[in-house]
Amino acid sequence: MAQLRFEALKKLGERPRVHVEQPTTLVSKLFGENVFGLEQMRATLAPAVFKKVSQAIKNHEKIDESTADAVASAAKSWAMAKGATHFTHWFQPMTGGTAEKHDSFFDALAGIEKFKGSELVQQEPDASSFPHGGIRSTFEARGYTAWDPTSPPFLYGKTLCIPTIFVSYTGETLDTKAPLLKALKAVDLAATKVCQLFDKDIQHVVASLGAEQEYFVVDKALFNARPDLVMAGRTVFGHSPARGQQLEDHYFGSIPGRVYDFMKDFEFEAWKLGIPVRTRHNEVAPSQFEVAPLFEEVNVANDHNQLMMDVMARVAEKHNLAVLFHEKPFAGLNGTGKHNNWSLITDTGINLYQPTSSARDNLMFLTFFVTTIKAVHAHADLLRASIATSGNDFRLGANEAPPAIMSTFIGSQMSAVLDELEKKGNVKIEKGDNMYMKLGIDQIPEIILDATDRNRTSPFAFTGNKFEFRAVGGSDNCAVAMTALNTVVAEQLDQFHEAVTKQIDKGEEKRLAVVNVLRQYIKESRDIRFEGDGYSDGWVQEAAKRGLSNIKTTPRALDAYLTKASMDLFEKHGVMSHKETEARVEIRLESYIKRVQIEARVMGDIAMNHIVPTAIAYQSKLINNANGLKGLGVDNTAVVQTIREISGHIDTIKNNVRAMVDERKRLNKEGNTHTRAVGYCEDIKEKYFDVIRDAVDKLELLVDNEDWPLVKYRELLFLR
Repeated sequence: MAQLRFEALKKLGERPRVHVEQPTTLVSKLFGENVFGLEQMRATLAPAVFKKVSQAIKNHEKIDESTADAVASAAKSWAMAKGATHFTHWFQPMTGGTAEKHDSFFDALAGIEKFKGSELVQQEPDASSFPHGGIRSTFEARGYTAWDPTSPPFLYGKTLCIPTIFVSYTGETLDTKAPLLKALKAVDLAATKVCQLFDKDIQHVVASLGAEQEYFVVDKALFNARPDLVMAGRTVFGHSPARGQQLEDHYFGSIPGRVYDFMKDFEFEAWKLGIPVRTRHNEVAPSQFEVAPLFEEVNVANDHNQLMMDVMARVAEKHNLAVLFHEKPFAGLNGTGKHNNWSLITDTGINLYQPTSSARDNLMFLTFFVTTIKAVHAHADLLRASIATSGNDFRLGANEAPPAIMSTFIGSQMSAVLDELEKKGNVKIEKGDNMYMKLGIDQIPEIILDATDRNRTSPFAFTGNKFEFRAVGGSDNCAVAMTALNTVVAEQLDQFHEAVTKQIDKGEEKRLAVVNVLRQYIKESRDIRFEGDGYSDGWVQEAAKRGLSNIKTTPRALDAYLTKASMDLFEKHGVMSHKETEARVEIRLESYIKRVQIEARVMGDIAMNHIVPTAIAYQSKLINNANGLKGLGVDNTAVVQTIREISGHIDTIKNNVRAMVDERKRLNKEGNTHTRAVGYCEDIKEKYFDVIRDAVDKLELLVDNEDWPLVKYRELLFLR
């Protein structure tokens, strides 16, 4: 193993930089060239057909069979002209990634290339091995993928990829996209209804998303020499190097050469696929970086994020690098998040979270702003559950990641605005007066000039014209968190509209009715607002006083999905049935168990097969050394003390690994998934992981560097 480490280091020293051929054309010319979007449809479809397709996409209507045939024919011709030989339905099962089954355009029986509308619209992949959470029997393999016209097909390599949803034979959703689409429809309907209290011209509201993707980059040979990175995506062992991120010199620093080449390369590929990546920079931890796109409609943005991660991983291979998306690949350093910047945009071009100089629009802004905060307060535990994963459990509340306590940060200026609205909302408003001036709301436009502060410790922060859901994990699919967020906001908007309408029906003036409800919401949701340091112990105590939950582990957090209120909420808005919600929790609990189980096995394997033998061999050298010193009459106390320390750590490792294996065997006999998940969390991960790791990491400091089998943190993080 030590030989593998030094062979990897040798390879690293011999790495040539991979030359990246930069396109001579402007990015604007190549952007989207591998996407069969509206512009490509306009150029290849008959005008009448294109009108049907574009209207169906805009209004979320079904596309008839003849139109689908025309689109399929045009897409096939377009893709084959670019060298495509196959097509696939590209979907997102509950595995955390994407899935695809490629079929050839070539039909051997007909002797020609074919692609019918029916193949575009629907396919039947084998569903037997995908997670289903009890929705169907294991032997029932049939499942269907169905075309999502709102997300454009794209050419990936030589394959035409068609974004689709994935459902069971009995109609239940088995993916992340279908519930997201339903949640987006719910928030569109609810938000439009509220908007029309202010502006009758608004007919639709679209949720937008910009997902800032953090990631680590390490050399491929060093990655391959770490079994834990290969198997679990994170390092289960590794002593902190003398220099980590404490100098803060990596943040926004000069991008390392090999990484810079890799970034340029994957950006070109992303642009061709219509992914609007714009920002790249070094993040806080050594070897950590970030890529951020422009905002897009949530469904498309999420598809692009999933695709971008795949592109990054493939391009990294070309550069002999490995990309890590795990939320906590290295202990003691910043984790990896996927900050979901979310907002609502009307079809008239108004960002509903953007204050303006218009009195009417500012009241509309306040309505959506306050209602969103109220939604977070009412459904904080559900939002916490939406970002719960085994990886995120390591990240939340550590090294500049937001805590597991859900709260909102809105900045001092917006806090002052809400305080004033709450106190003076009952001010008598004379007819014709500008009530925003009387309420002090005239200061809102200044927020744009002064820029709302950013709070890195807040899981859900307002940043001037959007909310940033910072708690989403780096490897997670945004659809899960976005489904929950858009659903709870839709519900709160419905409740707001109902409350305002009741007051209007009783004779209250509309503007005053709106203010009355907002005042109530501000009072009721005050506890969720926190402007301070979310990392502090004081906040933990304060949050407990406010009645806010601090659920630190995934098995406990997921319980929020199974409350009657949550299940009724999803069913009411047509997002998920009770059965589908229960199935998703079952799937995520099973995933949690498997991931912790893999990490436990990796820890046991490395500790017992690599670390302990290395420590014993080194101990033997020390014993010989100690005996030699004693024979020479030289004091060997220090050597003997080291031998004893090594023995103590070896005993700790062996005893705890054996106990952990026994505990796994016991838990695996449990029939209840929730009980097993809690056991794997509390009786394995929390009880044994840190103890075993501490002993191994201390041995790293005692065993000769030339004998140590694992690539060290200083090598992984600083050698490229």
